[in-house]
Amino acid sequence: MMNEKLLNYRAAGMPVSARIRTRLMNDGARFHANDNIAGYIMDGEMDELLDEVSQRMQGVLESLVIDTAGDHNSRDTARRVAKMYLREVFGGRYVPAPPVTEFPNAAQLNEMMIIGPITVRSACSHHLCPVMGRVWIGVMPNRHSNLIGLSKYARLAGWIMSRPQIQEEAVVQLAELLQEKVQPDGLAVLMEADHFCMQWRGVKDNDARMINSVMRGSFHDDAALRREFFALIKR
Repeated sequence: MMNEKLLNYRAAGMPVSARIRTRLMNDGARFHANDNIAGYIMDGEMDELLDEVSQRMQGVLESLVIDTAGDHNSRDTARRVAKMYLREVFGGRYVPAPPVTEFPNAAQLNEMMIIGPITVRSACSHHLCPVMGRVWIGVMPNRHSNLIGLSKYARLAGWIMSRPQIQEEAVVQLAELLQEKVQPDGLAVLMEADHFCMQWRGVKDNDARMINSVMRGSFHDDAALRREFFALIKR
């Protein structure tokens, strides 16, 4: 039935972005800049979306009065930018979460673990300027917690961050995802990042950084545990 609808949409000449948006709206699903919409994209549509974004980016370059026909450096820029957005910088919007194998806490570990610093890259939702930073994750497991491989923390962080984000919301999204996967007694996520919307434009302050954190469970309730986490990552 879905394939039949897809053929009808294509026959009607509906752009692929409009088809995806229609599905989202019909389902009442949110599609903000930092939302994942992979579940609403059908097989083959990412290639169509790449073509559509390339065409629209070409229009942006033309409106900026850039001679993409005569300038050999800009000739294929529209498609390069479209690929960068869809497959890299904003890729976390369009692909499902990376597979993560969860293991039972057979040894009944109950001491704090810290993972980091994890290098993360994102883009500011306001100006689409780069956000480059580091993330530390603290986990206080219990005997019912799931354990995941160390590399999986980096993969999940990268999936969340590779979308247009504001840092305050990004750390909350990452904390919620890790809480769901690991189910610990306590969880801490701290992020420190450079924002090029401040360094490259606007006030052009090269030294300003943003640091924020999310504390859940025992990290939120136990001030001594929280201090230990901050002390250890400072080392």
